[in-house]
Amino acid sequence: MPTMTTRSVLAPVAVPTLHLAFDLGNLRWALAFTTTTGAPPRLRMCPARDLTTLDQEIARAKAHFNLEPNALVVSCYEAGRDGFWLHRALTARGITNTIIDSASIEVDRRHRRAKSDRLDATALLSLQLRAVAGDRRSWHPVNVPSETAEDWRHLHRELALLTRERTRHRSRIKALLVAQGIRLTTMRHLPTQLVRLRRWDGTPLPPYLRARLDREWDRLATVLQQQRSLVAERRTLLATSPDPAVRQVRQLLALRGIGEVSAWLYTMEFFAWRGFRNRREVGALAGLTATRQLSGRLTRDLGISKAGNVHVRGLAIELAWSWLHHQPDSALSRWFTERFAAGGSRQRRLGIVALARKLLIALWRYLETGLVPTGAQLKPGAAT
Repeated sequence: MPTMTTRSVLAPVAVPTLHLAFDLGNLRWALAFTTTTGAPPRLRMCPARDLTTLDQEIARAKAHFNLEPNALVVSCYEAGRDGFWLHRALTARGITNTIIDSASIEVDRRHRRAKSDRLDATALLSLQLRAVAGDRRSWHPVNVPSETAEDWRHLHRELALLTRERTRHRSRIKALLVAQGIRLTTMRHLPTQLVRLRRWDGTPLPPYLRARLDREWDRLATVLQQQRSLVAERRTLLATSPDPAVRQVRQLLALRGIGEVSAWLYTMEFFAWRGFRNRREVGALAGLTATRQLSGRLTRDLGISKAGNVHVRGLAIELAWSWLHHQPDSALSRWFTERFAAGGSRQRRLGIVALARKLLIALWRYLETGLVPTGAQLKPGAAT
């Protein structure tokens, strides 16, 4: 998998340029065109996902603003359900496109805010002009993965979804039986158990309840079968795939305390394609950086930002606890013990977040340079 990522950063443009902002909907798209800050925007509607009509509207906009047919086009849209396919389609047409993190867009809080597709497209167009002029804080662009990197993420995300579904089915079966005064210690042989189960008064389960439990068990069995299939596929890839991303997974697995799930998710969601430049970017993208309010003599700690990748952030805390257990002699574990272990439970919970951030940065450096975290041990027979 390529480790390069598309980093959409707009630069000041000296040649005549057509600026385009999208407001994407399921049925139609709102398009806002302009060339300069002072020019009134040209607003048009386009059927959703109709690239032929989009090409025609861009050509008409160039003619409207007296631009050459081959004039540069700079576009943007908010990250959302449409994902990255439109970005790739625009890039293939020679258009410089930026995908924007929706949460980073400024909102006027003085009064109730009017909202429509046209207003949103116009507002996004104004932010694009500010970004082109050099205002780097007008928005936060989203890094676009390669198609291969995006495809790799489906395996572990589907596994996470199946795990949640498995829990829901099991909980539903137990709840249906508890409502009849029955508590199961195991449901491994549930289909045969249902015949023998008796309610609080010694009577068998009602027929419709039994039928529902049978169907719920069938759905649970399907989920378990798919889960086993995906785990087997992942292990086959780990054993045979020559892909650079899978090699990074194997490198992480060489460390004690890091298992298959965490190594795969860390690599495919985070390390394999992001192209981090420094440790601050690593911590920020995981949402593990501290946020504070400073005003005069008032200082208020708001906790971590939670602005990054939710998949990685949730796992980072679990992995930090695992690291303390399996790597007690590492420098990171000793740091946690000296700073937080003697405190109460709240102090340890605060410390584990700090450890998670430090560990994430240490693993990034380990993958980038091959330098094993100080004091950490490798699994027997492992080679980095």
